[in-house]
Amino acid sequence: MGFARACSVALVGVDGVVVEVQADLEPGLAAFTLVGLPDKTLTESRDRVRAAVVNSGATWPQKKLTVGLSPASVPKSGAGFDLAVAAAVLGAAEMVDPAAIADLVLIGELGLDGRVRPVRGILPAVLAAADAGYRNVVVPQQCAAEAMLVPDVSVLGVRSLRQLIAVLTDGELPEEEPPDPPGRPDPMLAGLVVPGAGIGTGISRGRNRAEEGDTPDFPDLSDVAGQHGARRALEVAAAGGHHLFLSGPPGAGKTMLAERIPWILPPLCRQDSLEVTAVHSVAGVLPPGEPLVARPPYCAPHHSATMQSLVGGGAGVPRPGAVSLAHRGVLFLDEAAEFSTKALDALRQPLESGHVVIARAAGVVRLPARFLMVLAANPCPCGRHTLLGAGCECPASVIRRYQARLSGPLLDRVDLRVEVEPVTRSDLLGRGGRGESTAAVADRVREARDRAEARLADTPWRLNAEVPGHELRTRRQAAPGALAQAERDLERGLLTARGLDRVLRVAWTVADLRGRDRPDALDVAVALELRTGIARGAALATGART
Repeated sequence: MGFARACSVALVGVDGVVVEVQADLEPGLAAFTLVGLPDKTLTESRDRVRAAVVNSGATWPQKKLTVGLSPASVPKSGAGFDLAVAAAVLGAAEMVDPAAIADLVLIGELGLDGRVRPVRGILPAVLAAADAGYRNVVVPQQCAAEAMLVPDVSVLGVRSLRQLIAVLTDGELPEEEPPDPPGRPDPMLAGLVVPGAGIGTGISRGRNRAEEGDTPDFPDLSDVAGQHGARRALEVAAAGGHHLFLSGPPGAGKTMLAERIPWILPPLCRQDSLEVTAVHSVAGVLPPGEPLVARPPYCAPHHSATMQSLVGGGAGVPRPGAVSLAHRGVLFLDEAAEFSTKALDALRQPLESGHVVIARAAGVVRLPARFLMVLAANPCPCGRHTLLGAGCECPASVIRRYQARLSGPLLDRVDLRVEVEPVTRSDLLGRGGRGESTAAVADRVREARDRAEARLADTPWRLNAEVPGHELRTRRQAAPGALAQAERDLERGLLTARGLDRVLRVAWTVADLRGRDRPDALDVAVALELRTGIARGAALATGART
């Protein structure tokens, strides 16, 4: 009778649970039983592990073999348990020292030839192992860089089961032949990316600042003709993390503006980078060779996207949706009025809480979803309703139904609402001069965020958009008399209680951009103008830059 155990990690969403893989050998008819709530992919590991062990030069034990995955109540899926199962079986057969693998966390899929194939979700799995107190991890060599992002963990990357056996038995490490001729892509990396999972999702790449005289290799704000008011709204949105609604006719530049927001946002801090990388790794959209996401992500799903693709879901264990793929970045919903009402209203909960909870038969998953939402929509189905003399023939009832697709409760959670006007001839031909570059705006955004972060240093919040309204109304008050206009709008029904809180948050962001210690009447007027679209006698350029 032989017994050995190793450890692996089961992922439920982006959270991991350390699973003890126990192997027990008893005299009897040769059989391989796998228990512990495995899914179909994990059940098939019996054949993969057996073939990998034999093709690695080891002897498969001809006894009754039982492999248990504990805790048995946690759903387990995927092929990432193969390496731990093989190590436990070899330990039970005394081909390796059982004590050497007892506290070893092994993650990886085995090919029939014994090669170790990479799997998705390495970073959250290693993070879970580290939180549980494990310090030694074995992963596929292609994923070693991703696993090494976790501090205080010793990572061993292996290309084959033969190499793992050699390490555990202090034998000579075998040299593995290259899988393919030089110049050809490694087929072992195919399992890291899910085809179609990243549609509408982009991880911002390129230089943060272009060298002097160079052309920047990212979308630059100076490419946008005119739209001075919308550009200021973008700056306020990026500085405070406020949600933005761009409304205007086709061709006015709404999409161009939204695509440039990730580049005026500061690079992600270390903690945010790990969170974003974990989500993208689980979803299968992490680019090979880029283990750490350093820039805010940008996600722009098509308007035909379902509710499940937006908030997450799918068969079995729920997968991250667009709101999670845009975590700490930008979620852009172009042609927002064309999205289904059910899908749009599903965004209301993550907009408030910063996470989404999905309940399915296979379990309940909590996924991070703190993003900056940008909505863009035409004023009517033809898009010409606000243009004088443009010949809009949409009936008034059709226009009302079209605009009502964006529900009041959803729009009430949007801080900034901007009318994007058609581009004038002088702006389009460059006679009005080029606008500011992304680098110039990004510098002001970073300075404003630094002010807010210093002010909120002893609180659980980092951005003005995250501060509760009660905090702003009681402990962090605006200048005396600054809220007079906002209070009148609240009494007249132009603002809800939630709307007043959001006006206060925007006013603090405008004050940060102006370098003020707290908002004054001008800052609140700018915030009200951005919230309601009603002119308050305060120019956006003056409010944001003076």
